[in-house]
Amino acid sequence: MWSLQFTCIKLTQDQVGPYFTVWAPMLIATFFLAPFALRDFNKGGKKFKDILIFGQLALLGVFPAQVLMTWGTQYSLASNAAILTLCLPVITALFAFLLLREKMNKIRWLSFFIAIIGVILCSTSDIKQLNFSSKYALGNILIFLAIVGNAYYNTGIKKIADRYSEMELLFFTYVVMVILLTPLVLYYEHDIFARIPSFTKQTWTGMALLTFFHNFLSMLLFFKALKVLDAMQVALSNYMIAFFGLPIAAIWLGETLNSLAIAGGILVLISTLIITIVDYRMSHPATIKLGSQ
Repeated sequence: MWSLQFTCIKLTQDQVGPYFTVWAPMLIATFFLAPFALRDFNKGGKKFKDILIFGQLALLGVFPAQVLMTWGTQYSLASNAAILTLCLPVITALFAFLLLREKMNKIRWLSFFIAIIGVILCSTSDIKQLNFSSKYALGNILIFLAIVGNAYYNTGIKKIADRYSEMELLFFTYVVMVILLTPLVLYYEHDIFARIPSFTKQTWTGMALLTFFHNFLSMLLFFKALKVLDAMQVALSNYMIAFFGLPIAAIWLGETLNSLAIAGGILVLISTLIITIVDYRMSHPATIKLGSQ
């Protein structure tokens, strides 16, 4: 689902600005989540001050991750964005070490190297098109800052994941994001509302996919996984984004899959299975034994 992001941004960029591209799908997703999140919040007996942490996570994490990634992709190349995104698991692992005191073991290092080889095979076409010239410097910097924000949020949200439901984690993050983005949309892209009736089928498709899959369903599944797995395990699994980006491009844009890309995808899949199954069993033997009983 996350692999849809770059394609969706390209689908909407002709008619929609970067702020509205993030704000509108997030606002709609917030309305979807509201009744479920508020129900969980009331059951937990929490107070308003308990959710102030989401302000920090949204401002330093989600805001740059969403807005700067959208902005940067428009000022750079899709291939540049794809390659730079490979930094995400590495930076997340660094934050996990600094903030959560998680460590890389032999299984995680093995998974990491297998994934790197697989992603390189998957990304041969992107590597050939890679262009870090000054023309795309601003876009590349924005993409990298977005990745740092994403890594910080992934790690920070892990620290509070055990105190909130998946619905709450997503809802309160989005509430803060909508508050931050609304003034920017109204100031820089206020004319977009008058042009909504003229949106093409392509634009509506991109916005719909961003709303349901990228901002709603994928994030709920992510938080569900984060409650069980370590931040490093989840981070290394992000290399699957590069793998699934290939069939999406093949189906949507008519691109072909070569043998190297298929082989790389298999390696990435093997890496993900190692980090999410083998490493989890080694890290949580007591939980596995209890569950089998």
